[in-house]
Amino acid sequence: MNGVALWVYLSASPLFWLSVTVVVFLAADHVALACGRHPLVNPVLVSLLAIGVLLKLTGTPYRTYFDGAQFVHFLLGPATVALGVPLWRNRAVVVREIVPMAAALVVGSIVAIVSAVGVARVLGAPGQVVASLAPKSVTAPVAMAISETVGGLPSLTAGLVIITGIVGAIMVTPTMNALRIRDWAARGFAVGLASHGIGTARAFTVHPIAGVFAGIGMGLNAVVTAILVPLLMTLLR
Repeated sequence: MNGVALWVYLSASPLFWLSVTVVVFLAADHVALACGRHPLVNPVLVSLLAIGVLLKLTGTPYRTYFDGAQFVHFLLGPATVALGVPLWRNRAVVVREIVPMAAALVVGSIVAIVSAVGVARVLGAPGQVVASLAPKSVTAPVAMAISETVGGLPSLTAGLVIITGIVGAIMVTPTMNALRIRDWAARGFAVGLASHGIGTARAFTVHPIAGVFAGIGMGLNAVVTAILVPLLMTLLR
């Protein structure tokens, strides 16, 4: 069997692309570790670029790739639920910070939605794009469900969610350092609220307390955004 025939045989298997996804991410994480977890060397960003280039060079349709990668997509739900473990372990710290967290949650959720929708409308984006953009700061499964409810495009929302998460994960450390915010709870909650799972993953690599509060921010923002976005889109219409 020559190389081309072997590639055609392997690439048709969903297990192949699942394996590629896992191997590429592990390699990207190793690169990030070797670079001292620098914000610009984000494993998700590196993996995305590497797999994108591979699909382009091999002419592999996205649907073929997703037939295997969907197993990773399925694990988003259990992974989100698993964030409850570190939350329970650090419940005393969480209870102590509950009041400032509640205030930050309301303000952060509103700003994330209104700023995205406002900029999109000023630039003349179609209503469907505006609706797709509104839930960009919550985790992908929730954001896609919200987008579909308010008349957006779930696939577009998924892309915007990924971009938001990567940008937030890259910017959080230099931004917090520039603002001289040293409290790990505050740093983590901010990135979880603004950048959902990707930001939360970044927070866990920096400090465990930051990771815990990032998970809290991500979970609570999903609930609040699911309430606020339909209300806002109804008002705009």
